[in-house]
Amino acid sequence: MKYSEAAHGRTFVIRLEDGDILHEEIEVFAKQHQIQAASLIVLGAADKGSVLVTGPEQARTEQIIPMACVLDNVHEVTGTGTLFPDETGEPVLHMHMACGRGFSTQTGCVRRGVKVWHVMEVILQELTGSSGVRKKDAVTGFDLLIP
Repeated sequence: MKYSEAAHGRTFVIRLEDGDILHEEIEVFAKQHQIQAASLIVLGAADKGSVLVTGPEQARTEQIIPMACVLDNVHEVTGTGTLFPDETGEPVLHMHMACGRGFSTQTGCVRRGVKVWHVMEVILQELTGSSGVRKKDAVTGFDLLIP
């Protein structure tokens, strides 16, 4: 385990609107408000065509190949995530989201583009004093959080 300590900063209540791309809007918002680190929760609806990363094709292989799921219709969503800068200082959202419709649910990472259907609500809680940064891991290729 690796860890660091942070404190609570500002809290933002954000409403994303129809057609917004979740991770793009949050990362732009973070830059505009000089937010270095944050935790987030989200709820609302994702539009048809939204894409989730739903896991690797194979576990524990030398090359990690991500799987993707494209939503075939509007889905209700809830998610949680973190925001930390990459090695160049750019904010990067890492959020997992459960997307449900009827009796079916898809869960995955939003990095490939989740599009808002009418409205999505976000609570962003700024973390101050954090040394966290996302760095590329040579073995996995993941942008890992280094606390």
